[in-house]
Amino acid sequence: MSPISYATPGVYVEEISTLPPSIAEIGTAIPAFIGTTANHGASKKVVVHEISSLREYDDLCGCALTTKWKVSYDSAQDVFTILDQKDKPVDRFSEPECLLEYAIDHYFRNGGSRCYIVSVGLAKPDGLPEVKQFMDGLEALESHDEPTLIVIPEAIRLSKEDHGSVCAAALSHAAKMGDRFALLDAKIPPSNTLTKADMDTMRGHLGTNNLDRGAIYFPFLQTTLPHLVAEESIQVLGLPAEFVATPTAQGGEGAKSTTGTNPAGAGVSLQSLATTHTSHYNQIKKLLANQRVILPPSSAIAGVIASVDRERGVWRAPANVGLQAVIAPVVQVTDEQQALLNIDATSGKSINAIRSFAGKGPLVWGARTLAGNDNEWRYISVRRLFITVEESVKKASAFSVFEANDISTWLKVKGMIDSYLFALWERGALRGAKAEDAYFVNVGLNKTMTMDDVLNGRLIVEIGLAAVRPAEFIILRFSHKLAQ
Repeated sequence: MSPISYATPGVYVEEISTLPPSIAEIGTAIPAFIGTTANHGASKKVVVHEISSLREYDDLCGCALTTKWKVSYDSAQDVFTILDQKDKPVDRFSEPECLLEYAIDHYFRNGGSRCYIVSVGLAKPDGLPEVKQFMDGLEALESHDEPTLIVIPEAIRLSKEDHGSVCAAALSHAAKMGDRFALLDAKIPPSNTLTKADMDTMRGHLGTNNLDRGAIYFPFLQTTLPHLVAEESIQVLGLPAEFVATPTAQGGEGAKSTTGTNPAGAGVSLQSLATTHTSHYNQIKKLLANQRVILPPSSAIAGVIASVDRERGVWRAPANVGLQAVIAPVVQVTDEQQALLNIDATSGKSINAIRSFAGKGPLVWGARTLAGNDNEWRYISVRRLFITVEESVKKASAFSVFEANDISTWLKVKGMIDSYLFALWERGALRGAKAEDAYFVNVGLNKTMTMDDVLNGRLIVEIGLAAVRPAEFIILRFSHKLAQ
């Protein structure tokens, strides 16, 4: 019966709702990057930004701190060498002073889209944040509902103990929020003589709780990203006196000095060579452009997960996928070493390897959570599928709060969930030849609830899913076929 009281003659229009309530799936790969930024603002509190491009990051958080190097000139061989602040030669691949911007860049290059930036303070030239800053960032993130992945690339610069504490806190945060998954970086010495002792030391600092709520990756990656440098801050040392420009009285650049005003070996900025000695300037610029950044893998993995979720589905394992803007991992992991990383009978803390294969390039070659010995939550795709279904159903079921706890409401909730799971099964997320083999939804008196539950206002729904699991080990068996 219509609630409207008709008193005035006329034509009235009423809309009748015939469609049942439905479930809208939550965003599955929205990472939150926690770290220090070049621009934090005047506030000492944690600042959270939502961005969808590297340009937005630069506008809100500022460009990364430029790498401060020196360039030494060897006049005998006419070659330049890049030196760090301690006057030691710099390798072609090196870590940047400010990790976060490079990590964001790597995330977008590997398929990432929207994400959150949790700025916990100003980036320091030495690149060493504090443990409390990360803890404050995790606490601030609790008031934001959208993020589903936690990424903390700068934590790798902490000590082993502090790194383990931050990782354990990220896992605890993911479990507390219920809708999140942590992507962590393994703090293991980058050596080709990878030992079980190195792995056990790192595993020991991670704790034993909430291991199914995160995954950890090894090793660092040699990327194609160049270091950000400022020409005015690059000092060129060892140049002959005649190559050093002498300022004129008007403050401009004068001719070559031949009077000894600037002695041989004196430092001069790279910027000042741009117009006076173009050939040497170009030679140094080419040398600087050839310097590449080493990054922890978590940011690239976040991009891979975003891409796989978008193109294939959250139930697909984010593995056997090529990495973009990566030349090679810093350690060439062997089969024997990966066996120790992937499976640990004692702690069960699996470490996913990134490996480079001939003709394929760098690939993500692991798909396990830290709960590697857990049959239920061993695989990342299974854990994240359940997180997605749980959170989607939870939010969609909010309409039934304070509704009559009777069969009418039960059927609405059951129909809504059944329709959502059937669509997942059709897309290949659930295993089973028939829908009833892939999932079940039970609700009702004497099924999932007692009369005491009903009287106390509890509506209990039981849902079971047959999740698709990745084929981690492909076994091909061959035998001789004897001639008949």
